[in-house]
Order: sequence, then structure tokens, then C-alpha cells
Amino acid sequence: MATPLLPHSMRLLERGWLSANNIVFLDDARTASVVDTGYVLHAAQTVALVRHALGGRQLARIVNTHLHSDHCGGNAALQLAFGGAAHCAVTVPAGELRAVNNWDEDALSFRSTGQQAAGFSAAAGMAAGDLLQLGGMPWRVHAAPGHDPHALMLFQHDARLLISGDALWEHGFGVVFPEMVGESGFAATRSTLDAIAALAPAAVIPGHGAVFTDVAAALARARSRLGVFEASPERHARHGLRVLLKFQLLQQPEGVARDDLRAWFCDAELVARAARHFWPNLTLDALFSETLDALFLASAASRRDHLVCNADPA
Repeated sequence: MATPLLPHSMRLLERGWLSANNIVFLDDARTASVVDTGYVLHAAQTVALVRHALGGRQLARIVNTHLHSDHCGGNAALQLAFGGAAHCAVTVPAGELRAVNNWDEDALSFRSTGQQAAGFSAAAGMAAGDLLQLGGMPWRVHAAPGHDPHALMLFQHDARLLISGDALWEHGFGVVFPEMVGESGFAATRSTLDAIAALAPAAVIPGHGAVFTDVAAALARARSRLGVFEASPERHARHGLRVLLKFQLLQQPEGVARDDLRAWFCDAELVARAARHFWPNLTLDALFSETLDALFLASAASRRDHLVCNADPA
């Protein structure tokens, strides 16, 4: 079913967490493409949803705005369902093409964040300035660093539509992961927000949530949020830890034992690096307790027989 505001050749599959949205393009009468494919635990659902949206067409191409596991976790299942890599080609940010085809989970950040992914192969890389034909329309590729250094956005000039990935949501943006370990990322995030403002999209299709048209208000909220984090990088790092912990809870909707969740937290490389940078005198056990207590305080998690997540990890 077509979404209001979008051309008839586009279908937005708005997903809940854990999965990012999927954007299906009906390229012609026989073939189609999809941008972003959700999380690996939802792969079977992704295949069913995409197959339904295709209306009998062959899925010929997958495009990923970036390679966090909630955006590319369905790649492998979709390739398998539609004839393998020879018939369903994947295009990824050019800076990560080698890491994908070598399946380097360290370079792709899956291991450091404790997230799951299924291996796939990519046929091509894309970079800022490239032009992709999707749904019978040209889409310009734009850099979107910040949340992820390799992240990209897609902009359709005539319809003034922006596929923003996690660079801009209606009420925020994705965690700026480089800043969690003391590397630069806020300046790149601000530059990305400025680039979106310069494009002046009429509507934004975000990686999470519904299409929105009040882009100026979304940018104002994002800049305000970014300003708070720039003033207190430690606050942002604590926010990032809460997001990572909520994501782990969401992967186990029936709940998880506190000791098992603590073990994951204390073993995650990104958590350890953030702790060394921001809280060198705090044990990982203590940091885990503080982070979990913050989720309880925000009613984002609750104690039942096991710990469960009550809210989206925004």
C-alpha cells in the first residue's frame, strides 16, 4: 500500500524497534529495490513484508544507508529468498565495502556493540555525489557522518524527499557512537544537520518512525539535543549506554536475567572503551547498576520474572 506523500513507485514499511524502516522501490514492471532491511532477528518478517510489497517483482537490489545491524540485518535472508547475490545485489557505503566482503565484524562494529548480524556479500559501494536510480527516479547520495562515520542519505530533488537513515528522526537522531569513546563526532553531526537544512526537503523518510514534513521543527529539536550533548559529552555517553542496554532487552522480549544482562554489558567492547574514557575510576559492575537504575527511573525497563524493556531505544 502506498504511503501518502510518497510517489506511487515507493512503499514504506514502517517497522518497530529493533528494526529500521524498509523502503521498497518498484523500479519497473519486473524488478524492485529496497533501502535498509531491519534487524537479523526480524529477518523472516522482513522477507514476508518485502515480498508482499513487491507484487510479484524480483528484488534486484538492496541499498544500505549504513551498516548498523538494525539496517542491514535482513540482507542475507533477502538475498537467499530472491536467488542469491547473483540476482539480488547489495550496495553499501563505499568505505565499508571491503569489510563487508571480508565479513569483518570488528570493523563493522557488530562485535563491539554486542549486536547480531548475518553475513552477506556486496556487489558495489556508493559515495557522496553518486546517483542511484530507484523507483524510476534519480536519487543523489549525500554524506551523513556523525551517528556513523560512513553513513549516507539519499535525496530526490524533484519530489524533495530525503531518506535520512539515522541522521535525522522526527524527534532526534541516532547515538553519535564515535563520541562514546572520545573520538570526534558531534561536529560531523552538526554538519550533517546543516546539510539537511540546505537540501530543504519537503518530507523526510527516517530510519525509524513515520514520514514527517515539519523538517524545520525536527532540525531545531535535533540541534537543541546536540547542543546539550556537546556541552556534556559524558551525558551523551550515558545516554548511549542506556540505548545499548535497551537494545539488548528488546532482543529478548520474554525478559533476561539480571546476571546475564550484566555479563553482556561487562563484556561489550564499546562499553569498556566508554568506561575507560569517561569513568576510569568506576567498575563495570557499578556502571551497569547505574545504567540499569536509570532505565528503571525512566520507566524504560521493569522488573518482572526477568528484566524487560518498556520503551523504544531512542
